[in-house]
Amino acid sequence: MASLLETVRPTQRAHLSRLGASPRGARGFPLDRPMPTDRLRGWLVALGLALIGGALRFYRLGFPTDEGTPVFDEKHYVPQAWQMLRNFGVEDNPGYELVVHPPLAKQLIAIGEAVFGYDGFGWRFSAALAGTVCVLLVVRIARRLTRSTLFGALAGLLLLCDGVSFVQSRMGMLDIFLTVFVLAAFGALLVDRDDARARMAKVVAEGRVHDTPYGPRLGVRWWRFGAGVLIGMACAVKWSGVYWVAAFGVLCVLWDLNARRAAGVRRPWVGTAVRDLGPALWALALVPVLTYLAGWWAWFASETATDRYEVGRGIGTGGPWAFLPDALRSLWYYSSHVLSFHTELHTNKADPHPWESKPWAWPMSLRPMLYYYSGEGHGCGADDCVSATMLIGTPALWWASPAALGWSVWRAATRFDWRYAAILVGYGAGYLPWFLEIDRQMYFFYATTMAPFLVLAITLALGEILGKAGSGAERRATGLLVVSLYVGLAVANFAWMWPVMVGDSITVAHWNAEMWLPSWR
Repeated sequence: MASLLETVRPTQRAHLSRLGASPRGARGFPLDRPMPTDRLRGWLVALGLALIGGALRFYRLGFPTDEGTPVFDEKHYVPQAWQMLRNFGVEDNPGYELVVHPPLAKQLIAIGEAVFGYDGFGWRFSAALAGTVCVLLVVRIARRLTRSTLFGALAGLLLLCDGVSFVQSRMGMLDIFLTVFVLAAFGALLVDRDDARARMAKVVAEGRVHDTPYGPRLGVRWWRFGAGVLIGMACAVKWSGVYWVAAFGVLCVLWDLNARRAAGVRRPWVGTAVRDLGPALWALALVPVLTYLAGWWAWFASETATDRYEVGRGIGTGGPWAFLPDALRSLWYYSSHVLSFHTELHTNKADPHPWESKPWAWPMSLRPMLYYYSGEGHGCGADDCVSATMLIGTPALWWASPAALGWSVWRAATRFDWRYAAILVGYGAGYLPWFLEIDRQMYFFYATTMAPFLVLAITLALGEILGKAGSGAERRATGLLVVSLYVGLAVANFAWMWPVMVGDSITVAHWNAEMWLPSWR
């Protein structure tokens, strides 16, 4: 065993020993570096940063309102969530197709309203909690990607300083819920990848990898199953969750293929098709569908939900789909009306929405959104005061996106670094599909799901800048200086933008100083 372990990378030795590997067949399997051993400190760091993030997100959470009513698109979802409290989980039947998103996020908003009442704090409570969980998830995900508690902490700190994630965590809208479920699914798949490779490494070490030309079965993969449930919950928030169903499904299968090839399986492509494709379709295709349908539990149980009983009315009782339950056919009918709404929601070129933006403006936050503005504020020390809440990406982060994403593409394409590729998949699934129908009415808050993946890309790049532990004292000192200056810049930038993200009363001159670009006005 000792001579065998000397033939593999030093970072593999602890992993192989932990697996109980025997000499046969262990040579050549590329294990990732083991996770850091400071588990307690890792959790304390994650929980500490989450508490800080929560404190920031819950600060003056009930402000602003529009004279006690919701602001911007809160006006759709907050009243619908309140209706759910009266109608056992479903919205009122308005007599026309007004409800255009699945129910899960509105049910979560309703929890806050049930506990704290119908006010700004109540209808934003669940969103702030979801945003806090996002901080925790990013710390843990970055720690797993980098195998470093330090860089897990840096990722959490950067997400704390991201204006998009911060502001959307303080709004009774849907996108922060979509983000937390997508991010949790991504984290679950990362754990599944490590677990699957550990199982494969044990098979290789025991010399069983060539028992069949297709390689071994890897058994039940509960983390992948959990990812399927989570991505189904994302779809039950917004239909755009389906983009990650496809993206994460392909990513997971490619990881399995790579593991079989690295293990020396004689027919890795066929082995992946035979051993992995079916379970992946079950976990990342069928489970999300079942979870999505479960999100409609209240609609199925209701007697008055919109379009609940359309079979025999809007839908014929016969036809090729008559074998399906009437409830599913009615939901399909209802969903077709929702789809029509989304496909017909085009920009009015004669009278566009003043804060509409197209996806090419999102990566650098070139067209933010003004949720609230009042020129009648007071307490700023001047006669004229401004109070505003703007959804805006912290420039130190979002203006770095071309460099961070470009570097990620380079590393994925030239070094085949799976970590950068995974981040690009998560980012791209939330960004690229919006180019398919460019005439649709779009807003910058659609980019909320992009924020954590941007932070993860920047974190990996900062790891490259810092350099490896054995790269020399001067190299490490220079890298540490650059990383420290950048993180300090992001924190200072967030602090500068703070007043226009939380609605603090500021002078007109201060407001003008916050508006760095003409497109921000």
